[in-house]
Amino acid sequence: MIEVTCFRSRTVGVFGLARSGLSAVEALRAGGAEVFAWDDKDASRVAAASKGASVTNWVSWPWDTVAALILSPGVALTHPQPHAVVRRARKGGAEVIGDVELFARTIRPAAGTKGLAPVVAITGTNGKSTTTALIAHVLNACGFDAQAGGNIGRPVLDLQPPKNSTVYVLETSSYQIDLSPGLTADTAVLTNLSPDHLDRHGSMEGYAAVKQKLLNQVADDGWVAVGVDDPFSAAIHTSQAAARGHHAVPVSVGKVLGDGIFVIDGKLYDAWEQSAETVGDLRTAAHLPGAHNWQNAALSYAAVRRLVPDKRAIMPAIARFPGLAHRIEDVGLLGKVRFINDSKATNADAAARALACFSDIFWITGGLAKEGGITSLSSFFPRIRKAYLIGSAASEFEATLSGRVPLIQAGDLEHAVRAAYEDARNSTAPDPVVLLSPACASFDQFRDFEHRGDVFRELVRQLNGAQQKATSMERI
Repeated sequence: MIEVTCFRSRTVGVFGLARSGLSAVEALRAGGAEVFAWDDKDASRVAAASKGASVTNWVSWPWDTVAALILSPGVALTHPQPHAVVRRARKGGAEVIGDVELFARTIRPAAGTKGLAPVVAITGTNGKSTTTALIAHVLNACGFDAQAGGNIGRPVLDLQPPKNSTVYVLETSSYQIDLSPGLTADTAVLTNLSPDHLDRHGSMEGYAAVKQKLLNQVADDGWVAVGVDDPFSAAIHTSQAAARGHHAVPVSVGKVLGDGIFVIDGKLYDAWEQSAETVGDLRTAAHLPGAHNWQNAALSYAAVRRLVPDKRAIMPAIARFPGLAHRIEDVGLLGKVRFINDSKATNADAAARALACFSDIFWITGGLAKEGGITSLSSFFPRIRKAYLIGSAASEFEATLSGRVPLIQAGDLEHAVRAAYEDARNSTAPDPVVLLSPACASFDQFRDFEHRGDVFRELVRQLNGAQQKATSMERI
């Protein structure tokens, strides 16, 4: 745990007591702050009380003494309108910040100074988690103590205090960036941009501006790496290059760059401030399939190139990457049927990356729909043998798929997995794939995408057990 001392002997409110909120309570209390906390869930309030918080409804907090409100990233800060607790905090003059800001003030206590450890911050619409995990993997393989956290699942304040070899690798969502005005990364990565979370940012331009803010806050002597294969990201790189020169590195898949990092036909090239040289063949990285993962790998290479003493060690580490849970995760093979857990695909662009990797797909999709639904995925429909629709988006997705893809309304994940398996194993396809790639948020039926993916894994395990039992009975 990283103790937060910047509010020692002061009063702080924590609103929203999921993982990051409880982590903030513990870190603030360890640092000597008086903490008031609130969440609608009984279990969360009990947990906060056990960590030393005064648990009482936020309406009754002593607002005349509250110095800061630590807000859960899931609570509306600006759009569609600020939550009532945000309005109350601002009325009382309290800062409204998040747990990542507490981390930032602890690791770099004074603006304009070196931090206690380097910070690599990753944002974007898709690929953030894989890129974050890959950067941490490469740094650890090259002798660093890489601590990965943030939006990737481990709250940032639950990371270990810095040591001489520590590098913090943080996945940062747009929500977290909004709540982190003092986060000064040494390196920042922007993977790509496509419409997402527009209800929280008002427009695509507003969403892109929040992402760019992370890059704008990078230390003066720091570096930024930007995937330039979409127009919004390309425009941001142009702006960064004008301000930072060669400290803004463009990264592309499919396009040769005169000065940058790029991938052509799976081969990674380094032309950053040098003549282009081949780094290696990304097709040797078994757990990074597809062009989208080649972008993740190229961005990771760009992010660590200045940190790793011998850049020749980077490509072998990339090739050994074990993959990321819930992102095109190979759950197993049952007979001829392969099961792939892509629960982290919470929008259509993310699902496209998985659909591009397979043929003969038995596709489980649906949940809480994002703007635009799945209309952008029409070019992948010929790959889909059948779709199994779940969650609140099922009717909307049926309207998009009807007449183009065979489908059933499965209702929930359990029925979808069983039906998809039966259809896949009885199909004529030589290598059928049951793919959970929802293209939706999970909150209509699950706590989060991780819960959804864990349930998928367990259902596949149960299928495997039932199949083994049936085979044993046949032998008897």
